[in-house]
Amino acid sequence: MVDNKKNKFLNSLRILGVEAVNKANSGHPGIILGAAPMVYELYTKHINIDPSNPKWFNRDRFVLSAGHGSGLLYSILHLSGFGVEIDDLKKFRQLNSKTPGHPEFGMTDGVEVTTGPLGQGLAAAVGMAVAEKHLAGKFNKPELEVVNHFTYVLVGDGDLQEGIAQEAISFAGNYGLNKLIVLHDSNDIQLDGPVKIAQSEKMQERFLAANWNTILVKDGEDLAQISKAFESAKKSTKPTYIEVKTIIGLGATKQGTSAVHGEPVKDDLINVKKYYNWTNPEFTIDEEVYAHYKATVGDRGHEAYDQWNKIFNKYKQNYPQEFSQLEAGILKQYQVTEADFQAMIPSKPQATRVSSGQVLDKISSLVPSFIGGSADLTASTKAKGADGNFYQDNLQGRNIMYGVREFGMTAINNGIAAHSGLLPFAGGFFVFSDYMKPAIRLAALMELQSFYVFTHDSVAVGEDGPTHEPVEQLAMLRSIPGLNVFRPADFQETYASYLTALNDKNKPSAFILTRQDLPELAHKDVVKNVGKGAYLISESKNAQVTLIATGSEVSLALKIKDELEKNQKLAVNVVSMVSMNIFDRQEKKYQDTIIQRNTQRFSIEMGTTFGWGKYLGDDGFAFGIDRFGHSAPGDQVIKEFGFTVENLTKKIIDKLK
Repeated sequence: MVDNKKNKFLNSLRILGVEAVNKANSGHPGIILGAAPMVYELYTKHINIDPSNPKWFNRDRFVLSAGHGSGLLYSILHLSGFGVEIDDLKKFRQLNSKTPGHPEFGMTDGVEVTTGPLGQGLAAAVGMAVAEKHLAGKFNKPELEVVNHFTYVLVGDGDLQEGIAQEAISFAGNYGLNKLIVLHDSNDIQLDGPVKIAQSEKMQERFLAANWNTILVKDGEDLAQISKAFESAKKSTKPTYIEVKTIIGLGATKQGTSAVHGEPVKDDLINVKKYYNWTNPEFTIDEEVYAHYKATVGDRGHEAYDQWNKIFNKYKQNYPQEFSQLEAGILKQYQVTEADFQAMIPSKPQATRVSSGQVLDKISSLVPSFIGGSADLTASTKAKGADGNFYQDNLQGRNIMYGVREFGMTAINNGIAAHSGLLPFAGGFFVFSDYMKPAIRLAALMELQSFYVFTHDSVAVGEDGPTHEPVEQLAMLRSIPGLNVFRPADFQETYASYLTALNDKNKPSAFILTRQDLPELAHKDVVKNVGKGAYLISESKNAQVTLIATGSEVSLALKIKDELEKNQKLAVNVVSMVSMNIFDRQEKKYQDTIIQRNTQRFSIEMGTTFGWGKYLGDDGFAFGIDRFGHSAPGDQVIKEFGFTVENLTKKIIDKLK
């Protein structure tokens, strides 16, 4: 093993990180001590970043997929001049600090994506590499390459055990994402013990099988070999996997064991510092060290930024149209209005998945940065990108063939969105949002604008049966803070939902769409109304009853209203609750105008009744489905669950007695 015990430039990373963990009495020192050499070598010699311009568009990206190693990331960001101060390191894992337990996008400069849930950082890095490759293929000119950067990602053994990792690895290899470089902190230890107890495959062969370039660095302390691996990877025509054999917790008494994975070294810090010949007081770094990082990271990066900026300005002069298009993508400037959809309103019933497909096609024609695809379900979801399939021979294609990789697709889209310059969407059957939820959650946490197009939204799916009939998924998505969830009732509510989502640039949005045809309803100010989440689609003077419905059940509620008014002489309001999440953000005065408290209230939705009680009051009632579905033609299943005019009208009358 190479001896780095006296390399204070490198070891400052280790000591600062471990001191932060010890002060917090919480964290993961093992990866800090073991993986520091590859992070040091990356930042001081290879990665092009400018701490004085942390959002520089053409910067290289570094993703710490093994997010529990955040102490190491914050240390390198501090030393490199990203505005993480010593006091921030002292507040590691403390309330409202810039150094949370796992890296959080938007909180700390130099953190490219929120990580911690293992595997998702790797998939997000794949998305960043997709964005780079597509934008480079679309905008670069032979003499002016305005998009040309690498994405580096550090993974641990646990990352590679997650199923999403294989989805991402397979995808990246197939699409030839050669600007993606994965560093594997391969220390053969995980939290519960040796990796060999849980996993036996040979990693080099695994990546080779997925069409990757592979490199093995046998000594994780050998800076020269690590640097050589980087140089080789940057020349590859494939994505590169660099396996670096390290010793977890190197320098600690219990190095090489799971005991140093997730517990502060506490009293052992004396031994760690002795091992690295470290004599400085706690959280004290020599000026010589800061000067070293300024020269190798800051000055080198700023020079790269200046060179690129000259190219970018020349590009602006020579290619003004392309420049404007690229800038519009970066700034999220979408020139889409209601007028673009007026001539498209259908004259006969159609499924909202069809309406959505038409709206998506129109958006694609108006927003060049709109890109995405479906999880091998394009024919069903109608969610397809423009300009052909994105692939190595058509980098400008905006339809991504994700294959059956729902979780990977969603996390990859997070990376595309976090990269900036593109607005991603992903399509799938609604029931499979179960596979996608962890990545949707991170999108909401990161406040990333991205779209999820979910079709086959209820038991009306029919013959495919309960495995494919979503019941509880609406409640699941609605429970995610910061996610807009739309369930439109017709074409007009569908395009209004997309327009609302386009204008909400700090939130992801999910669109819940039908397989079955729905009638086109009468609307007034549909965009304005949908933008408030819910509205009175039909209002009666001195209303006695309020029916609240979503999606396909809105037209059903309107028919029930007609029956109640005609035969029972009841005044009935019908509310179209397109988006609970948005409606809940409105002022109480508006909410009370739409759902009037002096009326008897009923909700109608072909899904779980969970969550509806907040609108109904003590005397209200939720008509829903709190069990799994049936396999039969859709109209028969709907009738079996009682979602007919006759049945619900009778039940409402009975409850009003």
